[in-house]
Amino acid sequence: MLVKPDTKSEFSYKIEEGQNPYVGVMSFQHFRRGLMYSDIVVRPEANYCETERVECYPPAKDAEECLRDECYYPDNTICYIRILWRDFEPERGKYNYAFVDEILDKAKAHGQTLIFRLMAHSTRAEDDVPEWLKELIECPERPEGMRVKESPTDPLFLELFLEAVKALGAKYDKDPYFDSIDISLPGAWGEGHRLELYPKDTLERIVDTYVLAFPNTQLLTQASRPNLLRYGEKKASIGWRGDGLGEPKHTFEAYPARIDKISDVWMSAPVSFESYWWLGEWQRKGWDVDRIIEQTLEWHISSFNPKSMPIPNEWREKIEYWISRMGYHISPRSFSYPASAKRGDKLAFSLALSNVGVAPIYKPMKLLLRLSNKQGEYVFETGIDPRRWLPGDYNEEFRIDLPIGIESGEYNIELAIKTELFDVVYLACDAPRNGGYYVFGKIKID
Repeated sequence: MLVKPDTKSEFSYKIEEGQNPYVGVMSFQHFRRGLMYSDIVVRPEANYCETERVECYPPAKDAEECLRDECYYPDNTICYIRILWRDFEPERGKYNYAFVDEILDKAKAHGQTLIFRLMAHSTRAEDDVPEWLKELIECPERPEGMRVKESPTDPLFLELFLEAVKALGAKYDKDPYFDSIDISLPGAWGEGHRLELYPKDTLERIVDTYVLAFPNTQLLTQASRPNLLRYGEKKASIGWRGDGLGEPKHTFEAYPARIDKISDVWMSAPVSFESYWWLGEWQRKGWDVDRIIEQTLEWHISSFNPKSMPIPNEWREKIEYWISRMGYHISPRSFSYPASAKRGDKLAFSLALSNVGVAPIYKPMKLLLRLSNKQGEYVFETGIDPRRWLPGDYNEEFRIDLPIGIESGEYNIELAIKTELFDVVYLACDAPRNGGYYVFGKIKID
């Protein structure tokens, strides 16, 4: 017999009690709750700072660290790691998988997923392309103290680098702890410098290689190259990331025109940003953090890399507000359910909810219902896919079949959103939580 809802529970909005997976602030070149790095002022006479010593994993041994309890840095479930080609392929055709395995193991141990980029080089001589490549082709010199961003233009450079990308994909594409793979373009850190030196079909081949190497992993590419993103999204789901967030010319002049060309991507793939310098520098330079926050929310940001530098304590409330809007935030409003039923009945439920964030869920998740008491529990799949909850309000209806063998008694009716990796997806409501589930009501079963 079908038993329709006759009772309703209502809930109020409350900021989640913990950080949800796949969204929010991320740690950079270190792991959750690890040490931070101190401000790096390299040319005080020019009011100039640099982060080059912490741009590659592992950071330079002489990078000054500071204790976490001396600063503010939000909790996070994502770490962003980028490694050098020379560390992954120290000898031609011989790949250092143990290095990547170690990074993955640390991410897992800290309850984090990994946004990952294999980069050909940075601007420093010690972070250059592999030595074996320099024996094959001409490569730009990187003298000490000079910021040389150029990559080699010999076609063999990209041919061999993309072989390393293929090797990385063959080994790690199906590992769910790889949150996203960041497409590496020519130029320092893979950010896309002097791309006019490379033919259009060569740049498209980079995208093609990543699409083929990582068919099961979310890809990200630079917002500064919207045409490449549009080319790639015909073949795969590709999100975008913006470097240099905060710096006024980047944020309010250069990016708007570029992002306007890819303004709909957020509906199916994530948007991520990386800080220009770090937030302590934003404050020192007087950049308008409130305007920056609101601009990124309009662009449907899901995650942000503030570098692994202290965040000003005076901005804590602003940053926590920002995080409370980044990505998805699911807030149940009401839940209608039967107060009683018999074994074998089909039960009908109705759930009203809002996604109060600025983006949907992109990773596969399930909405589960659990009936539980001291004697045991029964878990049911609702068949609802949370990924279709764009920002806004939703009314979901679903049914479950009570097993004939269920024991009589009073049960809690509990709901949860579950992922493959995380036991808890926090909900933005005041319903009591029981482990990874939230108690939405009670039912008596004869």
